[in-house]
Amino acid sequence: MPLRKWLERAQALPGSPSAARVVVDVTDWLAAAGDVAAAGGQLLALWGANVPAAGDARVRAALVHESGLLVLELALPATDGLYPGLQSIYPAASRMQRAACDLSGITSDDPDQRPWLRHAAWPASEHPLCASVMGVEAAALTPDDYRFQSVEGEGVHELPVGPVHAGIIEPGHFRFSIVGEKVLRLEARLGYVHKGIERRFQELRLYEGHRLAARVSGDAAIAYSWAYCQALEGLERVQVPPRALWLRALCLELERIQNHLGDLGALGNDAGFAFGLAQFSRLKEELLRAVQLALGQRYLLDAVVPGGMAVDPGVAGIASLADCLHHIAGESLNLRNIYDEHAGVQDRFVGAGAVAPELARRLGLTGLCGRASGQEGDLRVDAPWPPYDALAPVKCVQRGGDVAARVSVRFDELQVSLQLALRVLEQMPAGAVRFAMPVPAAPAGELGIGLVEGWRGPVMLALEPDGNGGIARCHPHDPSWQNWPVLEHAILGNIVPDFPLINKSFNLSYSGQDL
Repeated sequence: MPLRKWLERAQALPGSPSAARVVVDVTDWLAAAGDVAAAGGQLLALWGANVPAAGDARVRAALVHESGLLVLELALPATDGLYPGLQSIYPAASRMQRAACDLSGITSDDPDQRPWLRHAAWPASEHPLCASVMGVEAAALTPDDYRFQSVEGEGVHELPVGPVHAGIIEPGHFRFSIVGEKVLRLEARLGYVHKGIERRFQELRLYEGHRLAARVSGDAAIAYSWAYCQALEGLERVQVPPRALWLRALCLELERIQNHLGDLGALGNDAGFAFGLAQFSRLKEELLRAVQLALGQRYLLDAVVPGGMAVDPGVAGIASLADCLHHIAGESLNLRNIYDEHAGVQDRFVGAGAVAPELARRLGLTGLCGRASGQEGDLRVDAPWPPYDALAPVKCVQRGGDVAARVSVRFDELQVSLQLALRVLEQMPAGAVRFAMPVPAAPAGELGIGLVEGWRGPVMLALEPDGNGGIARCHPHDPSWQNWPVLEHAILGNIVPDFPLINKSFNLSYSGQDL
């Protein structure tokens, strides 16, 4: 197989046991990307590194294949050189390439050269990750002439929504082209909450970055902090105590359970079924209180640390948490029966926002939403890392691709995660929960990869040390990058009032893909 050729050339990377890197030239860049796609693989992430003072410009693409992750690295001859875009092979690449241009100043040959993050405030010469702009003061605001793609025809008009919304959600601009209430086209523009996270990483020490990683997208704090620590521990050749790994898995499943409970309640509410919101909110609150009792925080932003865990539940906390999980398992099954038998709820769910499996495959839909459209990828099963190689979780897959399918996957995964968490509590080995990290020794030029299946989908983090205990480059990647463009397809042919429900069924992160 052509893919095997690239895997044979690749060298294993520290961190994720399934990650490897191959350095390619311009011709091999496209050939390797195409061979991975032909083998059923997908683009996970694309990012740039640019150090103009050293004349070093690189672009990397992380490609998921059947048994792991292949990182392609392309060195560019000059900082202003164009590189071949991957958008014709992987449509999700386009926005990643645009963001890499804004942040690092490297430009692909993608026909879509619209800025992604430059919301009126940055001059064209400013790129936050370039050494040449360190300390540059913010530019004066200029008019924003972002060109949305429009639809013309009799009776067609545009409906702009956002970026400031009536509720408490994060900002995003949604430009609908509609006839009556039927949606002909939707284009989203995000990036309004650009926080400078990748630049901030460069100002931290290696052993500090996990705290920022946990806050890339707060509802996936465990996934991000574990990915960061996995990459760091690989770079420093540290073996994490087994009990700490099992505790990390416990926290990751608790994070999945928390989010599924919240989403199932919100989806019921968006379908006009406030009873569902009340009941699932109650169950989520019960879980958060049990988590706080056992692990010290309702939301585990600071639980995963380099070398292991910052917390270790006592006997009483474990017992209380287990009781809570058993209780939620029973109640959520009863609530599922109510949802399934409620004619009004099913009328809103079934058929709304459908993404057919073939379209999902072509567009790279991933994670929970992908599994609801027949895309079976789940890193916990496909490329398991400890302790998931021992836990062997079950994949939850549907093929309907609509809101009903995404709700069904949430219900299925809720039960699987509840049972996984209970198994961890019962079988977790004894021993230490943290290894004392040594003085940082990873040299400059190394690349560590963290790869964790978060509740939305695969979370990847690429970490480069500077050789002096600091961070030269850190790129965290959220699965929402792949899934936001698919949401634009899911709404086509639906009516505008169904958009909140369809949007919630995806529940993508604004913050996680706005770095």
